[in-house]
Amino acid sequence: MLTPELAVDLVTDSLQVVMLLVAVLVVPGMVVGLLVSLFQAATQINEQTLSFLPRLMVTLLVICVSGHWLAETLMDFCVDIFRRAAQLVG
Repeated sequence: MLTPELAVDLVTDSLQVVMLLVAVLVVPGMVVGLLVSLFQAATQINEQTLSFLPRLMVTLLVICVSGHWLAETLMDFCVDIFRRAAQLVG
């Protein structure tokens, strides 16, 4: 039977996994965006496409490098959720 404590645990675990996966993808792009913005401010170059391409390349690189780990983390979480669901039913 699903108790409020179990529901809170499920929501907490799912939010932790989502924040971890999103942070791995977003933080490097934010850092590169900040560095490009500092470069643009220092050189007074106001080209919007200059900040887009480096962020895109870094995001794609992060996906290529950590894609296996991201998929493995998500699959482990899904297996854990199915195990918990089986325990709740039986």
